[in-house]
Amino acid sequence: MQILEEAGLPPGVINLVPGSGASVGDICLADENLAGVHFTGSTRVFHEMWKTIGSNIAKYKSYPRIVGETGGKDFIFAHPSADIDTLVTAMVRGAFEYQGQKCSAASRAYIPKSIWAEVETRMKAQIKRIKIGSPVDFTNFCGAVIDRAAFDSIAEYINYAKENEGGEVIVGGGCDDSVGYFVEPTVILATDPQFKTMVEEIFGPVLTVYVYADEKIEETLELCNNSSMYALTGSIFSRERSGVSLAMNKLEDAAGNFSRKPLLHQLIFPILSWMKNKWQVPAFSFVLRSSHHRMDCLSIRW
Repeated sequence: MQILEEAGLPPGVINLVPGSGASVGDICLADENLAGVHFTGSTRVFHEMWKTIGSNIAKYKSYPRIVGETGGKDFIFAHPSADIDTLVTAMVRGAFEYQGQKCSAASRAYIPKSIWAEVETRMKAQIKRIKIGSPVDFTNFCGAVIDRAAFDSIAEYINYAKENEGGEVIVGGGCDDSVGYFVEPTVILATDPQFKTMVEEIFGPVLTVYVYADEKIEETLELCNNSSMYALTGSIFSRERSGVSLAMNKLEDAAGNFSRKPLLHQLIFPILSWMKNKWQVPAFSFVLRSSHHRMDCLSIRW
């Protein structure tokens, strides 16, 4: 707020009222001057907010605009052709950056049996190198989770996996609240694709993996699509166009980031390197984008 005012925004144009949703939200939703809501949080809470606004619609001076980003069970789906190093890095960074406390955190992964052994070995080696501690020390990759409520909720899911059939903790699983609320990066291997940690949002450093038979890729894509109310984000890893196309058809209504390494990469790297050397450009990057309408769209940033 101070930065906005320093930049010239008059005081009072934007006001910040800190407080829990329960203490602040009810007052705002009941006010006749409510003009809009932009909410990020759980699906259940947003349903209740929408219901409340609907029941109050006759008392408002205008029709409130409602925007919500709600719960997700963000997925990684690997095709048998997936590049293993890229896949493993995405699993580790996607699941454990910010202690998994981000809307786009990877929370479930579907890995084909043919590559699982190698994925598991490399994944465990990467996770073993993760440092956990104070965020003031930038060499730490993970810090504490936000508060006691989050710690207790995450620990409950991990304990469920330890105590019930259908899932097994294969990495991490430790929780320590002696100084701060620390949860180890945890990987659960599920033999049941409907296992609790595979379908419910955890919002913590917990990744659940389901290993599928390669020949059942279409059935597993159906599982991925239907196991959760929403897939807020999702990633497909494949080096074959057919794998991406199949996944895009099956996951048409899922938001996703599609990652693949096609022949275009082999062609474009030498060209970009030549351009860099010829014109002495200090740095460049490129993004390979895919969509329903155009599979390969190259965007170069200088």
